[in-house]
Amino acid sequence: MNHYAAARAAYNETNVLTATPERLVVMLYDGAIRYLYAAAAAAREGRRDVARDRLRRAQAIIDELNRSLDMRQGAIARNLRDLYGFCSRHLIDSTLNGNAVGYEEVAKLLAELREAWDQCGALEVAGA
Repeated sequence: MNHYAAARAAYNETNVLTATPERLVVMLYDGAIRYLYAAAAAAREGRRDVARDRLRRAQAIIDELNRSLDMRQGAIARNLRDLYGFCSRHLIDSTLNGNAVGYEEVAKLLAELREAWDQCGALEVAGA
């Protein structure tokens, strides 16, 4: 690992270790969105192995978001569970149908959720 890569890894680790719970969720969304767009681009270019890898990574993040839900929180947690289930099913259907647009549709949905979580984090920082 070169110095740049080592410094970046240390920076990323520090960001994760010092992040608020809301910020961690935003970071997970960022990763899933990035991987979904990369999967769509790779699928369009015929790079199936890359598309499959990026899709697996995005799905792992969605699965982690789903597992981390506290279902004692009521309707919000149930709605998020339903949305994550929809995302997973849509990604499977899109893969089976060779539809890279489906990956982007899920990325757009996650981007909306990301913005909501980002606003929650901003409210926490502002003390609202």
